[in-house]
Amino acid sequence: MESIPKDSLLEFNPDTLQYLRKQYLLDTPGRIEEAVNILEEWLKKQAHFIRKEFPRDYLERTIIISKGSVERAKKKLDSICTYRTLYPHFFNYFNVEKNELLDDFYGCFLPKLTNDHYRVYAVRNQIKNTVESGFLDYYRFYFMLCEYVQAHDYCNGLVIFVDYSDANIMESIKWITVTDMSRLMEIMREGYGMRIKGIHIYTQSKAIDALVSIMKQGTSPKVASRYKVHKTLDSVYEYIPKDILPVEYGGKEKPLFDLHKKMRNVFANEFKDYLEEMRQAGVNENLRSPDSVNGSQYLGISGTFRQLNVD
Repeated sequence: MESIPKDSLLEFNPDTLQYLRKQYLLDTPGRIEEAVNILEEWLKKQAHFIRKEFPRDYLERTIIISKGSVERAKKKLDSICTYRTLYPHFFNYFNVEKNELLDDFYGCFLPKLTNDHYRVYAVRNQIKNTVESGFLDYYRFYFMLCEYVQAHDYCNGLVIFVDYSDANIMESIKWITVTDMSRLMEIMREGYGMRIKGIHIYTQSKAIDALVSIMKQGTSPKVASRYKVHKTLDSVYEYIPKDILPVEYGGKEKPLFDLHKKMRNVFANEFKDYLEEMRQAGVNENLRSPDSVNGSQYLGISGTFRQLNVD
């Protein structure tokens, strides 16, 4: 990939491709091609993978989000395919254009990157009444977003911005469990390789402490330490550039709901077939080799894979 293809939903800094490759010592001629070749050859030998071929751009993004490590990229591919098999309910397609939950609990990856090439995921919860169906459809929608990012994005990691300023937080507490949070974070970090730089929550409600406590229990201590509650937007601007935020948060970007609706339209039309195709990219555990990921250790790498040497 000589340049990042233009995308209808995501934008990039002029130096994003060169910056990230150089950061992981993949900028010398032929180095990224060698890494992708190794990953392609490894995939062909994985009998338990239902799908063994992926676009080279997809594999390059996998290597970049894995900090330039081919070994981590192998683990990540094995992990996300395994999660699709273990937790199929998180990856089932549904009608995203007609969904009341997504009208009140919505978000998207913002178009512009930060100066250090991080992608901001902004989400707004406006739920005030009981949600009898729970949050499963939102979790499914979020993983659709992750699939889109894996297919199209090129970034350094993720900054999360959550707006609870207009929500009934106690209603959200009813439907968010430690188990769900643990699985969501596990799939997001180990499966999709999302590196979380910070999680910033905007609200004046004192009830947020109870919600954050539940969320932290479902994450690693490292990620838990990156939660920060903000009572003012000025405080948020210290971590997220004001200009790249939607207009309702003082920025120059389109309203968050408009961006969200645009993504829902893409998922319901041109990206729908891709989502269905990736949903089926799981594993057959009966065919897993002892030299692959050790099932008894749950996604532990055996250490027998060839490693790309980086000077």
